[in-house]
Amino acid sequence: MNNGIVIRENPQIGERCYYLKHESGLNIYFIPKNLATSFAVFSTRYGSVDSRFRYRGEDKFTVVPDGIAHYLEHKMFENEDGVDSFELFAKYGAKANAFTSFDKTSYLFSSTDNFYESLGVLLNLVTHPYFTPETVAKEQGIIGQEIAMIADNAENTLIFGLLGAMYKTHNVRIEIGGSQESIAKITAPLLYECYEKFYNLNNMSLCISGNQDFDKIVEVCDGILKKSEPYNVESECLEENAEVFEKEFVKYMDVPMPLFAIGVKDLNISPDANVRMRRRAAMQILSELLFGSSSKFYNVCYEDGYITDNFDLWSEHNRSFSMITLSAVGANPDKVFEEYKKYIAENYENGISRQDFERCKKMSYADFIRTFDSTSGIAYSIMDFVLDGADMLDYAETVSSLTYDEVNSLFRELFREEYTSYAKVLPKNKQ
Repeated sequence: MNNGIVIRENPQIGERCYYLKHESGLNIYFIPKNLATSFAVFSTRYGSVDSRFRYRGEDKFTVVPDGIAHYLEHKMFENEDGVDSFELFAKYGAKANAFTSFDKTSYLFSSTDNFYESLGVLLNLVTHPYFTPETVAKEQGIIGQEIAMIADNAENTLIFGLLGAMYKTHNVRIEIGGSQESIAKITAPLLYECYEKFYNLNNMSLCISGNQDFDKIVEVCDGILKKSEPYNVESECLEENAEVFEKEFVKYMDVPMPLFAIGVKDLNISPDANVRMRRRAAMQILSELLFGSSSKFYNVCYEDGYITDNFDLWSEHNRSFSMITLSAVGANPDKVFEEYKKYIAENYENGISRQDFERCKKMSYADFIRTFDSTSGIAYSIMDFVLDGADMLDYAETVSSLTYDEVNSLFRELFREEYTSYAKVLPKNKQ
């Protein structure tokens, strides 16, 4: 075994994780699984919200155009020799992809054979940027088409309308891909600057699961990765009020039936990753308890015909932002919002159901355990936890230890009128 390898085991869930702080600075995590497909995801703590940053100690923040993290992700697949990295993955029978979210950028692949060769492609892809003014200009047209398509998407309009109502200054309110105007300002030097700041291996993690050998994984990393300088960059999000920016968002579009969403904003974000993990678990249980498919609210709204089965919950709590949202399709969104307010008032008066708490807690635990049935689920989950500074193997115990009083208190803290926004996308013929 390589020096410095840490093996973490959790007998409660029967899982084992290998970890190495590689000499390059990269954090490498591996959970072995005897499954046919192996999965790897290489991520950096850099997403769409990170548009203001500086080296620690500098006086001023650099401000870059919205959408640049997503733009950079697109450009990373091009190589100086003209070969697209997707072709290299295909050569080894691997399926590759990448995505940019609010707080991270990730590059990934799955394979049944030639895993180490594909891993080499992944590492080279992410550590060898190549941009020219010509290729950057060409990409503006491609991404501009994506932005135009997204602008016509009612579901996306609804969610970002809701986020724009909830947040006044935080970049979570901004489209991940930016706008036509913002991407027109992106240049090759700006891409290199963002790459240099955030694609430092000390700010990145490689998360792998499958029927592989950790020593061989490390050998591949040894042959490709070079030592990074200490990571010394800080991002800034502008100060946000605890109250929502606007109570309501409304837009008329070509949709056959209204879409609507309700969001609850939370600014109580601890600098301690374990505290954040506990609040994250509590918010997920609370969200399911109040609005899941077994809840009183859902069943009343569904049985009375106020909503269709197109109903989504989104609970998020990380180092940058925190919220609970629910979205649905239905003929009478205002009636649903009235039911929502009445339902919240009832729970304030009586407290959330103890029986529902225990049921949702068990369900949350079971859902987490099922994560380990899939190599992609494992790798994504490791990534989510480690990029927020937490340990995935601690999550089961965190869920198990949550109490009714803790989650009921969280309900009373979060579900207040001043923290709540309501968004609607309505058919044009209702205008």
